Amino acid sequence: MFNLLVASNNPHKIHEYQEMFSGYEVKVHSPKELGINVNPDENGETYEANSLIKAKALAEFTKMPVIADDSGLNVVALDNFPGIHSSRFADSCGGNKYANPKLIEKLRGFSDKSAFFTCVITLLNVEKNPVVFKGICPGKILDKPEGKGGFGYDPIFYSEEAKQCFGTAPEEIKNKYSHRAKAMEQLINYLKKKSLI
Repeated sequence: MFNLLVASNNPHKIHEYQEMFSGYEVKVHSPKELGINVNPDENGETYEANSLIKAKALAEFTKMPVIADDSGLNVVALDNFPGIHSSRFADSCGGNKYANPKLIEKLRGFSDKSAFFTCVITLLNVEKNPVVFKGICPGKILDKPEGKGGFGYDPIFYSEEAKQCFGTAPEEIKNKYSHRAKAMEQLINYLKKKSLI
């Protein structure tokens, strides 16, 4: 069994990782489960930098392999806003329930509604240097939220590849096409190649 610590206090994210690893001999651990309480300041300028900040913060407490991801929604017409500030923008609005309509409003005057989710996963405590995986999910912003599924910006994001809104997509569809799924696929292939899973 390959033990893996996910550097996140978000139960949705932990659950997503558990689902994605479900066919493998991998035990996903959360910091809370191991009694680790750390909230590093994600002050990097890129997804890669923030992902590494989170992974390093957790790696100080364990020799277990650690993964951390940083992800966000990039809206092309808004110069890729909110991007690395996706979580902070949602928090500043009082949560995605309020952030999603605000984002739709910001796009009101633009014909280009294209957007893409980005996810960068950093793996530590396996090799001497960090190993980085990146996934991108292309799509567009809808004019109104759809569905009750997913979380975060999912209800306003239409995936080009899934051909549906992530707010209405079944979990197995989202876990196939999402930015995190793509970065995860690279991570899984790497772990297989290393004969770790």
